[in-house]
Amino acid sequence: MAVAPFSTSLFPPFPSIFKTSLFTIKSFKTRSTSSLILSQFSLETHHKKPPTADPPEFDGTGAAAPTRGDRFLEHHHSVEAVNFVLKENKKNRKKKKDKALKVSLAVASCYGCGAPLQTLESDAPGYVEPETYELKKKHHQLRRVICGRCRLLSHGHMITAVGGNGGYSGGKQFITAEELRVKLSHLRYEKALIVKLVDIVDFNGSFLARVRDLAGANPIILVVTKVDLLPKGTDLNCIGDWVVEATVKKKLSVLSVHLTSSKSLVGVAGVVADIQKEKKGRDVYILGSANVGKSAFINALLKKMAERDPVAAAAQKYRPIQSAVPGTTLGPIQIDAFLGGGKIFDTPGVHLHHRLAAVVHSEDLPALAPQSRLRGQNFQVDQLATDNEMGSKDLSSGLNGFSIFWGGLARVDLLKVQPETCLTFYGPKGLQIHVVPTEKADEFYEKELGISLTPPSGKQARDDWRGLEVMRQLKINFEDEQRPACDVAISGLGWITFERKKSLQNNHSDLESSVDELKLAVHVPKPVEIFVRPPMPVGKAGSEWYQYRDLTEEEEETRPRWFF
Repeated sequence: MAVAPFSTSLFPPFPSIFKTSLFTIKSFKTRSTSSLILSQFSLETHHKKPPTADPPEFDGTGAAAPTRGDRFLEHHHSVEAVNFVLKENKKNRKKKKDKALKVSLAVASCYGCGAPLQTLESDAPGYVEPETYELKKKHHQLRRVICGRCRLLSHGHMITAVGGNGGYSGGKQFITAEELRVKLSHLRYEKALIVKLVDIVDFNGSFLARVRDLAGANPIILVVTKVDLLPKGTDLNCIGDWVVEATVKKKLSVLSVHLTSSKSLVGVAGVVADIQKEKKGRDVYILGSANVGKSAFINALLKKMAERDPVAAAAQKYRPIQSAVPGTTLGPIQIDAFLGGGKIFDTPGVHLHHRLAAVVHSEDLPALAPQSRLRGQNFQVDQLATDNEMGSKDLSSGLNGFSIFWGGLARVDLLKVQPETCLTFYGPKGLQIHVVPTEKADEFYEKELGISLTPPSGKQARDDWRGLEVMRQLKINFEDEQRPACDVAISGLGWITFERKKSLQNNHSDLESSVDELKLAVHVPKPVEIFVRPPMPVGKAGSEWYQYRDLTEEEEETRPRWFF
């Protein structure tokens, strides 16, 4: 008896995945009839030959023949099944990888510092009283718990927790700087948007030149913080161009540069807009060196986002803790901040051993953080003449033969300078500056350390202080009479600008000033770094002498823009 020609309408519709993976349809030609055979894939065949996207072969005549539409649908279902299988396999592999990388995020952590919650060590980060922990756990509210250390930090206590290379002395150490860096190692494998923060007061020391080791190929938005601390009258257009030039010289590719202040919210709206534009479904990670202002920046970011995003407004209730102590954040802090999905992560700061914060005692850390606008302190021959510390020192040769102490943290010996040379110090106001003859500098330092030369302060800090062990000799050339020669930046402290004052040139016209090279020696603690860089155009005078560089067409297209 003849078998009826096959038609797809005789079978109920199967999901496309079953059509390919469970059976295939084969037809065999005979002289007068078509036979339909359903043959199940053997396990061996299924592994050796992946599903094919070719449509099954039909045979029929007249009205029983498959139409072009039937063939198209069968082909479409087959292709769809193949794509579905590949997509599921890829998704499963990604889930396994993410599980290995983000396992630490599943642990309940303090929302203030990111430390895992614990009930055993009362003086350790993450400690919560057992009764509070059990109550919050019962009501599924562990993400809303703040640890005891964060409560003390929020009241101004200086409690360090990070040790090791780049850590801090003077307190109990629960985690090393190396362990914190390991917590950031997964970033290079994530699809993320990196917001990299740099402190404008310590631009070179906090820049993280090797940030690509952590961020991988992920796009970076560069945010410069604390611009409200720059001297009054500073033109932020000049600062923006100066920052872009420095970033290009460091060969770091960034999407854009933003000048911001977490205190006054200057420039924060521009960062929000840039994040929304570049996020593209990715999570946002706030990255930077320790004490650069990440937690304060996130709080400012949430405050600005809350104006239009109710999710960000709700996140403001549980914000990261702000503190002057480097190493406040000890683990990644996840913040749900976007209405359309996505998260912001506050990350532990990268602790750098070459910054002064890693050298001084924990009690002296607040002295390194400026709290108000910087005001440059100038030193030149006219001021030295009235300084009681000069004794009978001959001032006819200007500043030659003098040493300048910047607190107890740095010393500058002026070996060969012109009479009209002027030094301007930009840094924390709490550090006093003293000028003494170089031959008396060692005796003065030993006598006044911890008294007038602070930090270090306190008996324990003085006893542990190893002194100014590193000396670096510098040669500086004046290439342009209309602008400063350079800045000498000390990592974690501030910078010194070297320039000529026109008002002094006439007073010392009888002195030989044909030599345009300055020679000096800078002493700092080990292993603090010293940077020589182009002068930063600060103050009203900076906008007058700063010159914008002419750009090529290629630079115009590839150079990042700055915003504030």
